[in-house]
Amino acid sequence: MTHDPRPFGRLLTAMVTPFTPDGALDTDGAARLAAHLVDEQRNDALVISGTTGESPTTTDAEKERLLRAVIEAVGDRAQVLAGVGTNNTAHTIELAHTAEKAGAHGLLVVTPYYSKPPQAGVERHFRAVADATGLPIMVYDIPHRAGTAITTETMVRIAGHERIVAVKDAKGDLVASSYVLARTDLAYYSGDDAATLPLLAIGGVGLVGTSTHFTGALAKEMIEAWERGDAAAALTLHRKALPLFTGIFRTQGVMLVKAGLGALGLPAGQVRSPLVDATGEELHQLRQDAAAAGIVL
Repeated sequence: MTHDPRPFGRLLTAMVTPFTPDGALDTDGAARLAAHLVDEQRNDALVISGTTGESPTTTDAEKERLLRAVIEAVGDRAQVLAGVGTNNTAHTIELAHTAEKAGAHGLLVVTPYYSKPPQAGVERHFRAVADATGLPIMVYDIPHRAGTAITTETMVRIAGHERIVAVKDAKGDLVASSYVLARTDLAYYSGDDAATLPLLAIGGVGLVGTSTHFTGALAKEMIEAWERGDAAAALTLHRKALPLFTGIFRTQGVMLVKAGLGALGLPAGQVRSPLVDATGEELHQLRQDAAAAGIVL
């Protein structure tokens, strides 16, 4: 099965979900933030309702409203992927159908979490979702959150499905990723900002980032430098961005992204429980990490 080598471009941001001061979904803010990420931070695509979008604490109806608002704002110049992954295959399929009807360009589907299914269950889950939709799917392999890794053999098998075209790779195992890349034509996107350049070196094509709310233009430049064969420039840019690539995860990433966006006067708002808003000290450290990367917050 031959796929587009970069089905979702080079740079994607897993966008936060802005909330109003009273904690409601802020669709106007989401539209403004999406436009900023595409026009100023050079994103080719956005992922809506991922972990960074606080998907565990938004309702299905909010997810649909958010998706429609972002598609209306930037869907003419960037792809919009809907995070639809849950640990319930039937619910995931429902969310996939809703996203498809709303106009999503693709789906992000995480490994079923908490239940820790065997690999046969993991494979059946992804195939069922892919069978139920006409949209291309990015599989999200993040065992430290999901509790279950997608093995190399499982990944190779599901790569045979025509709608499973990409992987958001947060496994932290470049050897395993190398074997999948050697045996499939899946497009590998780093799910860890700081691991982007190493993944590019073994055949990856881009990044689905968190710090890219702020480092997007820098990350895009790094990817482009690698693609034109300028490894030295790519390494220089990687090292420049590294303090913020990693600093955004000093605590839960959503918390720091929203604090940083708030400091810039961009839509973000509070986080929903059980998350807590970043402290003044955490924001101060984030600003220091950003400054080390040449970015002012």
